[in-house]
Amino acid sequence: MLSQLLVMFGFFSLVLVALFWINRAVVLFDRLIGDGQSALVFLEFTALGLPKLIVTVLPIATFSASVYVTNRMSGESELTVLQAAGTGPWRLARPVFVFGLCVAAMMTVLTHFLVPMAEGQLKQREAEVSRNLTARLLTAGTFLHPTDDVTFYTREIDSDGVLRDVFLSDRRDREEGVIYTAAEAYLTRNGDATTLIMVNGMAQRHDTVTKRLATAKFRDFSFDISPLMGEGSAAALSPRSMITPDLLSDWAAIAARSGIAEGDVAEELHARFAQPLFCLVAAMIGFATLILGGFSRFGVWREAVIAFALLIAIDGMRGTLVNQVRETASLWPLLYLPALIGAVLSLAMLWQAAHPRWTRRLTKKGSRA
Repeated sequence: MLSQLLVMFGFFSLVLVALFWINRAVVLFDRLIGDGQSALVFLEFTALGLPKLIVTVLPIATFSASVYVTNRMSGESELTVLQAAGTGPWRLARPVFVFGLCVAAMMTVLTHFLVPMAEGQLKQREAEVSRNLTARLLTAGTFLHPTDDVTFYTREIDSDGVLRDVFLSDRRDREEGVIYTAAEAYLTRNGDATTLIMVNGMAQRHDTVTKRLATAKFRDFSFDISPLMGEGSAAALSPRSMITPDLLSDWAAIAARSGIAEGDVAEELHARFAQPLFCLVAAMIGFATLILGGFSRFGVWREAVIAFALLIAIDGMRGTLVNQVRETASLWPLLYLPALIGAVLSLAMLWQAAHPRWTRRLTKKGSRA
């Protein structure tokens, strides 16, 4: 049974990861390739986003494998034969529990190390790409938008890097819009700062308040475009890009350095411990609900729907609990409440399956009294 669970888990994981990956890759491809990045950059960003995607998929794949294998064994009367041979629900639950532990171990490695490391590398690469002027600006014959309020165009780019017939519209100031045109332009770097030097051009300033237009010709003019490239320094300090050992102490310092609340740090840390437990609970709920339904010629679809509804309800609790923990860091034990409720439900259903006649005995005792 354990081997069947692992095989079906691998199958469902591959299918779900492929579906989620395709959905995400379409958006990522359009954004990166549209900004002039190469296919290698697209593949790198996709690979760095896979660990987080796998973390999202694992609980679903675990539940699906547990329900599918239990349903198949029930439909082929394997569970009925095992129970007739004296194998109780607790004994049948052992391989499911071991399966849940295996998935929880994988989730632990992902949440505590692989996902934060990939997240940090991804943020770093995003910052590098945002500062890559060749990709963001040096695309001849195309109107580009580094931000929503800035438009850039150059007709031609010489082999030595000279930009010909440059157009730059800056609408970041709501009270004044500026349009720069120049016959030539050059991009220069000074440390982290990036400057666009325009030669033989004209600046047109439109005052949106007074509705006046002022023009000025210039021989050379420098325009700092560093703010258009984005800033990635704060992202590198995010708790999401820090491995778990770095989050175990001094939440206040981490929160101050990252510019977030201390509750966000507590939520990020303890969510990494709660997610593996939720995978274990997902496997046990899927099995316990179906084993409680027993054998039926019509299948166990009703029990499967109930198990799915229970899982959705338990998982839906996390949204409310997360908000409370983010507001008050000392409430971090609440993050383990969904897994605890799921474990109690699983144990109760297994106990009910092992003692199906206890309600009848209580009814008889009540009637005699």
